[in-house]
Amino acid sequence: MCAEKIDKDGQLYKVIVIGSFACGKTSIIKRFTEGVFTPNYKITIGVDFAEAQLTKNGKEITLQLWDIAGHERFGAMTRTYYKESSAAIIVFDLTREMTLHEAKKWRDDVMDKVLLPNNEHVPMILLANKCDLENQQIEDEQINEFAETEGFFKWFKTSAKDNIGIDNAMNSLVDKLIELSIEARKPKEKDTIQIQDTSLTDQKNEKKNQKTGCC
Repeated sequence: MCAEKIDKDGQLYKVIVIGSFACGKTSIIKRFTEGVFTPNYKITIGVDFAEAQLTKNGKEITLQLWDIAGHERFGAMTRTYYKESSAAIIVFDLTREMTLHEAKKWRDDVMDKVLLPNNEHVPMILLANKCDLENQQIEDEQINEFAETEGFFKWFKTSAKDNIGIDNAMNSLVDKLIELSIEARKPKEKDTIQIQDTSLTDQKNEKKNQKTGCC
């Protein structure tokens, strides 16, 4: 798992937040990490990041959220930005259907450029942002089908302005990261089988030596 210990009871996870221009990525991060919403954020240039602390099962979890500019357009630099990520959040704008189609390109970019240490793809959640607005163009059924087809483990409707869905989404992501961390620490079945096979071989050799001694 791409998480590093920050102390004996806590872990740090790097999570990339990506999606097309003006989908509200920075607003979502600011709402989650600082509890504020400002309608006139400056355009993100390149990459920025913020941190948030959560407590899960008595342990401190730090999410380091990397805000990657939408105009990066899957360029060469995204490989550097994605490095050592534990998960990805892909954001689209419910009032612009084109941004859902572009979410697939961001998803493909992640799948192509970052893997977990076990060579599995990083977990991804999909955020359907600006659910507070009336001029929504995308139905839930369409989002459900897209999320399932493209391998997102969950999707959420969110509003940075009205603080809808963001905490639920982030908590769900942290639960998934913890689950994967626990899974990664479990002994592999193959290793267990090898130990059992070695034990059986030693027993057979011992019996063989006993028979040889009797003759």
